[in-house]
Amino acid sequence: MTTGVLRNPDFLRFLSSHVANELGANISRVALPLVAVLVLHAGPAQVGALSSLQTAAFLLVGLPAGVWVDRMRKRRVMMASDVTKFVLFGGIPVAAALGVLSIELMFVIALLAGVSQVFNDVADQTYLPDLVSTGQLGDGNAKLEVVRSAALLAGPGLGGMLVQLLGASPAMVATAIAALASVVFLGTIRAPDKQPADVRRRPLLRSIREGLGYVWRDPLLRAFVASSAIGNLCVSGVTGLSVLFLAQTVGLTPGTIGLLLMSSGVGGLLGGLTGSWLTRKYGIARMTWLVATIGAPFGLILPLTQPDWRVVCFAVTSIMLTWSATLSNVGQLTYRQTVTPDHLLGRVNASMRFMARGVMPVGALLGGLIAQQVGVRQALWLLMIGKALAWLPLLFSPLPRMRDYTEVQARS
Repeated sequence: MTTGVLRNPDFLRFLSSHVANELGANISRVALPLVAVLVLHAGPAQVGALSSLQTAAFLLVGLPAGVWVDRMRKRRVMMASDVTKFVLFGGIPVAAALGVLSIELMFVIALLAGVSQVFNDVADQTYLPDLVSTGQLGDGNAKLEVVRSAALLAGPGLGGMLVQLLGASPAMVATAIAALASVVFLGTIRAPDKQPADVRRRPLLRSIREGLGYVWRDPLLRAFVASSAIGNLCVSGVTGLSVLFLAQTVGLTPGTIGLLLMSSGVGGLLGGLTGSWLTRKYGIARMTWLVATIGAPFGLILPLTQPDWRVVCFAVTSIMLTWSATLSNVGQLTYRQTVTPDHLLGRVNASMRFMARGVMPVGALLGGLIAQQVGVRQALWLLMIGKALAWLPLLFSPLPRMRDYTEVQARS
């Protein structure tokens, strides 16, 4: 059964830490660049560099982080990450008040906060099996996705409002407080923070190879990473062109563009809310396969967007693709948590995220280059055709023949 996860007090505390963490992270998505623009008068190149440094950490330390997380207690890693973010983000208004805040300091803060988030993410995905039973993993992951999607909807708007009311630098206090609240919730979890399953200190590169090798040897993990990499490559290109497409090619107002961009959060929230029901009805594996095949064709209507009733094409595409991606993430993560041995789970999670998300900067660059050559709308057609084909690796995997993951070897 996959019911009753909300009756677990420790899971509720873990969920509460997610509420605080995700809300704070999405507030900072707006507030941090606004500090650079409004307080430090940074130019476009500096703001772009600040954004890049926030996401560069996964490529820099993503694989080693998996090795180190496997050697440490997971809850302590998450709490240390949150304390680090509390100090970093809380230091911004202090530095501004003292007159020592600079764009160079902001670069350092962005990079260190990104590194901290990498460790938090890997430990977070590795920790859930310590709190709930194997049968509740799908339900638990779905509930966590609800929180992420709700924070994606509410966080940026709240961040903008706080900046308007308090100013850019003081608004960062909210992000710092959210990180501290996450520490408090994690600290109240009563389940023991388990010892690492394997504390042997093998050479770093050998340990990284073990994680990558486990992914490569498992046919379903190989299919998941190939499908996700293709999809992320194409979607990151679309994301990079979306505002330009809506503003210049379609000719929409900023307010309308903002509403349309919020539709992805709606899709994620729907995915989180429907995940448990779909899992109970069809099984976690079949649900993962169904949402991949159902969602694939919807990307092909996005390039049809026009400044009339066809503006809904963009919203429908965003909702359906994010709904599909959210449920696919639940299914993929649940499979990893079900079959991967304890001592490898951190490395496997890190390896999957590194390979599936490492293509995103390439996709954004590729989308811009294609648009420069053939036009924005034509580039979106090409990228969305690629996205529609991303489910093909799953077709040739064991997934279409499975209902649940209980038929494969369980975690040991």
